[in-house]
Amino acid sequence: MPEKISIGLALVVGLGALAQWTAWRLRIPAILLLLSAGILAGPITGILDPDQILGELLLPIVSIAVALILFEGGLSLDLHEITGLKRSLMSLVSLGAGLSWLGAALAARVVVGLDWSLAMLLGAILTVTGPTVVGPLLRHIRPSGPAAPILKWEGIVIDPIGAMLALLVFNVLEASGREAAFLSTITAIGLTLVVGLLGGFLAARGLHLLLRRHWLPDFLQNPTILGLVVVSFVASNWVQKESGLLTVTVMGAVLANQRSVALRHIVEFKENLRVLLISGIFVLLAARIDLRSLLELGWRGPTFIAALALLVRPISVFGATVLAKGLSNKDRLLMAWMAPRGVVAAAVASIFALELEERGVTEAARLIPVTFSVIIGTVLLYGSTGGWLARGLGLAGGPSEGILFVGAPDWAIELAVLLKDRGFRSVLVDTNRAQVRKARLLGLEARQADALSETLLESLDYAGLGRMFAVTPSNEINRLAAHHFREVFGREQLYRLSPYGLKDQDQNAPAQVEDGRLLFDKDMGTAYLAARFASGSRLKATRLSTTFGFEAWRERTGHGARALLVIRGERIVVGTADSPLEPRADDLLVGLIPVDHDDETTTGAQRIAAGDRSARPQVEHDA
Repeated sequence: MPEKISIGLALVVGLGALAQWTAWRLRIPAILLLLSAGILAGPITGILDPDQILGELLLPIVSIAVALILFEGGLSLDLHEITGLKRSLMSLVSLGAGLSWLGAALAARVVVGLDWSLAMLLGAILTVTGPTVVGPLLRHIRPSGPAAPILKWEGIVIDPIGAMLALLVFNVLEASGREAAFLSTITAIGLTLVVGLLGGFLAARGLHLLLRRHWLPDFLQNPTILGLVVVSFVASNWVQKESGLLTVTVMGAVLANQRSVALRHIVEFKENLRVLLISGIFVLLAARIDLRSLLELGWRGPTFIAALALLVRPISVFGATVLAKGLSNKDRLLMAWMAPRGVVAAAVASIFALELEERGVTEAARLIPVTFSVIIGTVLLYGSTGGWLARGLGLAGGPSEGILFVGAPDWAIELAVLLKDRGFRSVLVDTNRAQVRKARLLGLEARQADALSETLLESLDYAGLGRMFAVTPSNEINRLAAHHFREVFGREQLYRLSPYGLKDQDQNAPAQVEDGRLLFDKDMGTAYLAARFASGSRLKATRLSTTFGFEAWRERTGHGARALLVIRGERIVVGTADSPLEPRADDLLVGLIPVDHDDETTTGAQRIAAGDRSARPQVEHDA
């Protein structure tokens, strides 16, 4: 038996990691593959049986995992992110949640055929969306504008609200008589709010005191915080049922909005933990699905999902935000098409269904297959179409292939112009006002700011950006920038230049180092590129073909030409010191061309250096 449990747990972790990696490689939402992996390992093949492995520990483990995910989500709730959008958010999680509850309950009654009491309970459960599903989809789509922060906040804040709403309906079902139901509801609301808000605030302030007074050494901070979150969650639920989710969310939000203690290392640890927890939870819960009960729903399952997606969600979003300022109809449409249900809905439905069954309500068993059908259906629906809709509405910058330039030298400005003309977004950040102004005159997005500041990290719009180039003259700043943006782009998409290429590096060290991959070629540093541009060299994009390949390009452009990157369809492929470019037919090759190769009197680099708004890097097609 212990071996069986060990094998089962290893399978959960392994399948979760494999699904996450495969989704990253295929550039699709990981949730789709996590659900598929769980269903394949569970009901289809029977290899994984979560109830047999964990038994009665399954739901408590899932609940604690959800609490940790919500705490991590609370840590990302910076109030500055929704400046001017607070009214929209409050309307969405109050009036919008109410409309969603009533609409889902009506659909459950009419379509699924549940009696009114269970329909109202299911409607309350399905008001939640949750960071376990919304967060990964937003990271995959990277929408721009106000819809993105509102959806993120809604996904985190609505979970404790939905759980509390479900608890209230459950209390009404248990109470006998109208007066008893009313008193039970008022009591439950008051206790949940007091325990959740007060408990979360006190726990956050206590943790803040420990960190600010340096009473915790660095190596104990993450485990202590992890333990405190779990204790706060369980203690709140012990005092008042289902108040724990509100407690941990408030705890995270309070910590996120204080400014006296740095939390970057804590946030990074929790983000890594979140990936593991989300993977494990979805594989476990998907493996528990009873396919027969899902199939027994027949046409009712897809029809119910369609009613939620096409009627209930749009009505709740437009009804709640119709008078809200700062939102366009495009923003509302994207918000209306982004309401996947996740692990909180599954956990709450499972808990209440079991308790009602113990009380003799046999029809309560239908709550679980209906809830799981909604989870699977909405994840598949929104996961496969959300990115397409965001791009169609102009709220996502196409594939995340654009570049964040830390530093704005002339060559980077010219490269950003060239990429912009090809449909790729670039953002330049520099403290040099003249260079920032030069970039803006050419129609580029540029910010005069310290690239290493927390404010910039949190306020940047990353839609369409998939990598970072640290290209300042300072080797240290470039290294620090790679560390600073690691959690945004991932290590594999962090690139930097050193002043003199590999001459600055330990020759025995690998080229791909912890603090960013060395950009372009071994001998190309910031000093080299600055000197080449000062001498008049420029960037030129050339279309390769089967008759005009890379070698022909080298012969034509001369010995001093250097290949920097290629545009391959909708992708940008970057050359690095450890992975040189291998251009092929149909690639658009971007290279640095020496001045004597150009017939023009004034080169693109010189025009950009002069601030000419009409300057554009040249695009040459194969001869």
